[in-house]
Amino acid sequence: MRKAADYRIMGTEDLRHEVLEAKEELFRLRYRMASHQLDDTKAVWRARKEIARLATVLREREIEAAKAAKAAGS
Repeated sequence: MRKAADYRIMGTEDLRHEVLEAKEELFRLRYRMASHQLDDTKAVWRARKEIARLATVLREREIEAAKAAKAAGS
């Protein structure tokens, strides 16, 4: 599990790729949990938090880009 600071130094495309991978992992974890093959149920929680961290960093970048565009337009 990485921290948000680790994600902030990554490129935007890398972050989007990480989000896709994390969502696929969450899907696999949920499938395993539904079929009673998952021993570590906390892994689902960790995967959801990971996705939230990634989404937060991506959203921060969107907000910064919008502010920069607005400032450039003024």
